[in-house]
Amino acid sequence: MSRTALLMLDYQVAMCDSGPHGRQPALAEQVAARDVLARAERTLGAARSAGLFVVHVRLAFDPSYELRTNRSARFTAYRTAAAMLLGSTEAEFVPQVAPLPSEPIVTKGGVNPFIGTPLTEMLLGNAITRVVLGGVATNLVVEAAARHAVDTGLDVVVLEDLCASFAADMHDFAVTRTLPLFAEVSDSERFLSSIAEGA
Repeated sequence: MSRTALLMLDYQVAMCDSGPHGRQPALAEQVAARDVLARAERTLGAARSAGLFVVHVRLAFDPSYELRTNRSARFTAYRTAAAMLLGSTEAEFVPQVAPLPSEPIVTKGGVNPFIGTPLTEMLLGNAITRVVLGGVATNLVVEAAARHAVDTGLDVVVLEDLCASFAADMHDFAVTRTLPLFAEVSDSERFLSSIAEGA
């Protein structure tokens, strides 16, 4: 397992919290309904105990919004609303899976965590050959990361019970129809068992 990295994707207040700083109520509702954060917390703890390389990914912007890589209308809306600024409450990680000081944080300006970031070089520099993904939303950051990682030559595993989308059918389509084309779709129980066995 020493050449495996766990990528924790966009577990941020804006995406996962239904409170005043949440920006995606439908997504937060699915995160809660699927008990994603509890499973993510348990998986993260086990990965840390096993000494796996853990990387946290977040969507956040500088005040100019010029470092964003995604120029679509949906991302322009962040700039219009002065939303998801680096250091803002909504851009913070949820407490259950907050990074340790020793764990790297990748800040992205689009959907794909590999575009415009040092993530590829970081993984290859640590001799990583396999990435295990969990995050929200399933059909956005998780799918984008899986597609890019497999084209980079990495083995990809998606822990589907650490993921959620804006509606149950969107998540289900991703994990049953799209993601199996380029990743192994698994769950946290199987992953935790493999860690315990030293696989």
